[in-house]
Amino acid sequence: MRRILPTIVLAQFFCTSLWFAGNAIAPDIAQQFHLASSFVAYLTSAVQLGFITGTLTFALLAIADRFSPSRVFFVSALLAALCNLGVNLGGIGPGQLLALRFLTGFFLAGIYPVGMKIASDYYQTGLGKSLGFLVGALVLGTAFPHLLKALAAQLPWQYVMLATSGLAVAGGLALVVLVPDGPYRRAGQRVQITAFWEGFRRPEFRAAALGYFGHMWELYTFWAFVPVLLGSYNATHRGPGLPVSFLSFLIIGAGGLACVGSGLLSQRLGARPVATGALALSGLCCLVSPLFLRGSSPVLLLAFLFFWGLVVVADSPLFSTLVAQNAPAATRGTALTIVNCLGFALTIISIQVTNLLGHLVEPQYLYITLALGPALGLLGMQQDRRTTRA
Repeated sequence: MRRILPTIVLAQFFCTSLWFAGNAIAPDIAQQFHLASSFVAYLTSAVQLGFITGTLTFALLAIADRFSPSRVFFVSALLAALCNLGVNLGGIGPGQLLALRFLTGFFLAGIYPVGMKIASDYYQTGLGKSLGFLVGALVLGTAFPHLLKALAAQLPWQYVMLATSGLAVAGGLALVVLVPDGPYRRAGQRVQITAFWEGFRRPEFRAAALGYFGHMWELYTFWAFVPVLLGSYNATHRGPGLPVSFLSFLIIGAGGLACVGSGLLSQRLGARPVATGALALSGLCCLVSPLFLRGSSPVLLLAFLFFWGLVVVADSPLFSTLVAQNAPAATRGTALTIVNCLGFALTIISIQVTNLLGHLVEPQYLYITLALGPALGLLGMQQDRRTTRA
């Protein structure tokens, strides 16, 4: 039993390194294909759209509830690694590149939410702590390609894709061999198209889902634009310049520690208060971002971005915990998957809106609009609490 959580966490870390592998090498890809620097937004959105399509497919077919979650994770890891590696093929164009990133995202739907499903099948008590480690692994996996890019700066960008694909295969193998189906798993026997709506009638489930949606509006846009923020600073200030790839890894990856910390803190204070506090702080970061982004001090800028990188994701495992705990037991996997699907749909809108506004608004004011998500998420959670009291 002791090996279960470490194995899930390690497998999640290895497999989710595929997520932002394209972002880490986006400048190299843009240069090779003679594309604008804004292509990174489309590269990110392709993965997100694939993930949404995958989660919707997995949910409608109740894959995680009808079949062994460990085997679903393993097969998805192999297919995602293969699609990720396809970017290295010679002769592909921008269209094929986006298609491969879409397919990578599609099969990630069998990794991230299914990993949470596996954890919830093992840990009924202390789920917030368990998901804190699990989402922390996702965050570190998301950041890891930036570290690979920094370490392999003198090597062709194809090595980043090769390394992340190898890690994904290793993660899938480790999970299917060492983690059997959990003792609290209840297998579904049929497709549950209405699983999400059945759960959404519950005030506690609805509150968690709305908070998660507000959190997602901000999270992936922030992650996608961290290298852009650092690159913009280098472009407007003289000097040796900030190491964009390495700092992107540190700023995004630091959120993994915040996930673990928030999971542990939730055992004392409860998941909902800690999630609400983190969501409020990240929303505040959006609002005050112009004060730091228009400054000239790299120390203040980096301190602010590190703090934002911590609070922007600290609530993620807690919202997932609340959703898992308040979803109908027989359709928990499907409910988690659909919540993920809708949350990631919002990330595409947010990323594209931010990318569009980048041509209309001065860079230092661009990220104020991200505060809309936390504000609406907090409002939804508060209204549902009133409904529960009534």
